[in-house]
Amino acid sequence: MECLLEAPLRISVLSEVTATSRHYVDRLFDPDPQKVLQGVIDMKNAVIGNNKQKANLIVLGAVPRLLYLLQQSSSSLELRTECAVVLGSLAMGTENNIKSLVDCHIIPALLQGLLSPDLIFIEACLRCLRTVFISPVTPVQLLYTDPTVIPHLMSLLSSSQRTQEYITQIFSHCCKTPEHQTVLFNHGAIQNIAPLLISPSYKVRMQALKCFSVLAYENTQVSMTLVNVLVDGELLSQVFVKMMQRDQPIEMQLTAAKCLTYMCRAGAIRTDDSCIVLKTLPCLVRMCSKEHLLEERVEGAETLAYLMEPDVELQRIASTTDHLVAMLADYFKYPSSVSAITDIKRLDHDLKHAHELRQAAFKLYASLGSNDEDIRKKITETENMMDRIVSGLSESSIKVRLAAVRCLHSLSRSVQQLRTSFHDHAVWKPLMKLLQNAPDEVLVMASSTLCNLLLEFSPSKEPILESGVIELLCSLTQSDSPALRVNGIWALMNMAFQADQKVKVEIVRCLGTEQLFRLLSDPDTNVLMKTLGLLRNLLSTRPHIDQIMSSHGKQIMQAVTLILEAEHSIEVKEQTLCILANIADGNTAKELLMTNDDMLQKVKYYMGHSNVKLQLAATFCISNLIWNEEDGSQERQDKLREMGFVDVLHKLTQASDPNLSDRAKTAMQQYLA
Repeated sequence: MECLLEAPLRISVLSEVTATSRHYVDRLFDPDPQKVLQGVIDMKNAVIGNNKQKANLIVLGAVPRLLYLLQQSSSSLELRTECAVVLGSLAMGTENNIKSLVDCHIIPALLQGLLSPDLIFIEACLRCLRTVFISPVTPVQLLYTDPTVIPHLMSLLSSSQRTQEYITQIFSHCCKTPEHQTVLFNHGAIQNIAPLLISPSYKVRMQALKCFSVLAYENTQVSMTLVNVLVDGELLSQVFVKMMQRDQPIEMQLTAAKCLTYMCRAGAIRTDDSCIVLKTLPCLVRMCSKEHLLEERVEGAETLAYLMEPDVELQRIASTTDHLVAMLADYFKYPSSVSAITDIKRLDHDLKHAHELRQAAFKLYASLGSNDEDIRKKITETENMMDRIVSGLSESSIKVRLAAVRCLHSLSRSVQQLRTSFHDHAVWKPLMKLLQNAPDEVLVMASSTLCNLLLEFSPSKEPILESGVIELLCSLTQSDSPALRVNGIWALMNMAFQADQKVKVEIVRCLGTEQLFRLLSDPDTNVLMKTLGLLRNLLSTRPHIDQIMSSHGKQIMQAVTLILEAEHSIEVKEQTLCILANIADGNTAKELLMTNDDMLQKVKYYMGHSNVKLQLAATFCISNLIWNEEDGSQERQDKLREMGFVDVLHKLTQASDPNLSDRAKTAMQQYLA
């Protein structure tokens, strides 16, 4: 029976809560301004730290009334300020609260409030705006809708420490795109915010620093300007260096390191500058150590990975700093012992975010090992490293899978690793699984790695071939993404290199001639180059050349003609002439060339071209056609003599390039033999 009592009880409690909330809202409509003010103050006290009360008041329509009172010129300054404070408190609740506030147009109302002459009211509006804008559900674009807002915020920066803190925090959260960076830059963000870096308030210094990190990220214009900025007679980069000192709070050290990292990556600071090598890099390595909080270790590792990504020297320095390679292995054992974290809330948080550590470690390993063979060896020899990558490829978090495959790709650039650890751990199996259904970002990395695993010296090539990979790669060549088309065709090119006839026939069958010729007219030069490379590999060794040309000769000659006639780079034309030279090496295939006078004239034209590479490739083609020991060589020599090729060859024997003159002399000897 007791259970039956529970339902009515609950309803009465709820109606009581709603009734008290309703009472707060009703008081906002009292005709006596003094009672309205008292009502707002009471409401302020009632909602502090009470999310349920906040939600009730929003549902009961408190927000539109508070905004109305805030905007009424007849409202007293005290009332308008208290309304801004309550709205700020409501914004401190859940994401749904923020959505409701934004839907009620709180942002334009508060921005309008900033035009008031009263500083206390302005600060209350800014505090509320700050809380709304730092929420992930608020569209940041709302800050940029009215072009007068940013310059007005800049002008308020000098008003007080509070305005400085709130405005810089708003900027750092709302600067998400290159367009946002440009707007802030053009309105004087750098000169207005730079002096705040030496503010007596830590909060102001910190927010100003965060502003510079988001402004400089991948932005050359901002970074180049920052290098020359002086703060109290000191260069900005030196101010950042001081902020990285060990006696500063970790958050400040990390953010200053990010600023210098972004300036370096944008080309404003050299990678061998002492502020990078001796200060920024060691500071970021320090952040990776065990004693730091999870998010600090994640941010430190990811920033370090970004800093040294393009620079082999920094990779070498980092790999020997503080046992970094071994230190990162701890990222996979986290949390190692539950007792180490006494704070239960912290433990819960860290268990939920442990995958971020693994992601950061994979990213950093990928960056460390992208160029240097010794570093790659060091990474693969770190305890259980290959097993960790393999399990990372099948984790539920897409970001971990992407980072793991990036790491694998970086290590797959090593011939030694392809022959040893990659083979021992059958890495190709989880990689193939990953390629079945993954977002494009993962597919690009996974297919790049597969290209390396299909190189002729890789022991994984055979088992991959047997797993039916050709279908998969052919489907990639039909992707809308140029990067995936390149990787699909690149992998097929690697697969066709010195392959059995069976494999080559299967590639041509699966790809289909239509698709092959579509790729030969692809707008992306990389796709075209790799397709020519594939064709060149398919047309190698005489029986293969003859077989493919007997079934597809007409279309191949057509495609070659189109490329040689069109506007293409020297590299593309050179590859195309090399394909012709391969065709000229076939037994029966060479007849397709000999009966095509138009094509022979093209070859002759390229023998006299101004570029040596093209001359060499064209001369190689003719050399194959006139080679003495082959059937019908006499007839071919006679025809080519009539077409004037001997004169061209004779001229080329005098060429200044030794390779070209040797090639021409060898060809001329065929006529003399």
